[in-house]
Amino acid sequence: MQHDVAIIGAGPVGGTLALALADADLDVIAFDARAAGTALRGDRSLALSHGARLIFERLGVWPRLAAIAGAVTPITTIDISQAGGFGVTRLDASEQALPALGYVVSYPALQSAIDAALAATRTVVHFGAPVAQVGGTGEYAMVGLQDAAAEPVLSRLAVVADGAGTAVAGVTRERRDYGQTAVIAKVWMDHPHAGVAFERFTSAGPMALLPEGDHYGLVWTMTPAEADVVMALPDGAFLARVGTSFGSRVRGFLRVAERRRFPLALEYARPATAARTVLIGNAAQSLHPIAGQGFNLGVRDAFELARAIIEVPRDQLGNRAMVAAFAARRRVDRLAGMAFTHGLTRMFALDHPAIRWPRGMALALLDAVPPVKRAFTRAMLYGVS
Repeated sequence: MQHDVAIIGAGPVGGTLALALADADLDVIAFDARAAGTALRGDRSLALSHGARLIFERLGVWPRLAAIAGAVTPITTIDISQAGGFGVTRLDASEQALPALGYVVSYPALQSAIDAALAATRTVVHFGAPVAQVGGTGEYAMVGLQDAAAEPVLSRLAVVADGAGTAVAGVTRERRDYGQTAVIAKVWMDHPHAGVAFERFTSAGPMALLPEGDHYGLVWTMTPAEADVVMALPDGAFLARVGTSFGSRVRGFLRVAERRRFPLALEYARPATAARTVLIGNAAQSLHPIAGQGFNLGVRDAFELARAIIEVPRDQLGNRAMVAAFAARRRVDRLAGMAFTHGLTRMFALDHPAIRWPRGMALALLDAVPPVKRAFTRAMLYGVS
């Protein structure tokens, strides 16, 4: 039997694609390595843009997610500054006539909402079914499961949305190691966060405070050697270091919990398509967490791919022309997202007065010129088309 679309990975990105196709007259099947009712990253939160919220509203996910207690925290303001130099930009939801610029959402809650929405459709999702490899010919895509006893699954189009877990014939994965580590933690303040997020650029790397429930989620970038030192600090000394790095922008750190670390790199598929195969989300590009663009780019990948699938006649689904057209449609947004995050990490990595001054001027001008500020904010909210 040949299906129309086989989706590898029913996480937030693959699940978004499956939901966007649920009402189409298509035979869609999905495979996910996790067990039903679980989330692969139970301790993680995601930064969701307003544009991603609009997509989830259209798919019926947002009401389910918002109904889960503590699952969604609005970001109404983003304060952007650099350490050791002038220049501050504040982005405000009211300037865009929006209720929020974005949201910090619980990964398990989002996964649960997507799973519940999918369960109400006719899409078949096979849980506990990891995929080993994907290949394609001019006639069909072939999905090989890790279960050696299982027959390969044939489809007109295969979509890989499971991060970097599946080998795809004809696709290599490039990795640019930043030589940096992200230290993440939960921190509590002596005052309510009021929906304000902070992005601070330091000589060691960017740091962010994202409002989440009754606390902030901290993402602190540094070298691996510095991370060794910081992770070993007592709580009080750790918070003192955080406070020094944020300077006068943020004060009143009280408590820290759940410190962890992970290495940072830019990874991307080359190319992001193959014979009757498309890669989306982290399988196509995994970005530096600066500015919280990676997941939102993946959601746009999924939604735009669903549009491309629905628009094409069934007998052309997955053929070379259709795959090439989708790749061309997504090229600008995908490359802009990678260039934006990579450029910010490079721009703010150099700590020299000759560089610090123009950086501060850029931040000051961004804050002072409304049309530029609106365009910058809209690109963060909706991507680049």
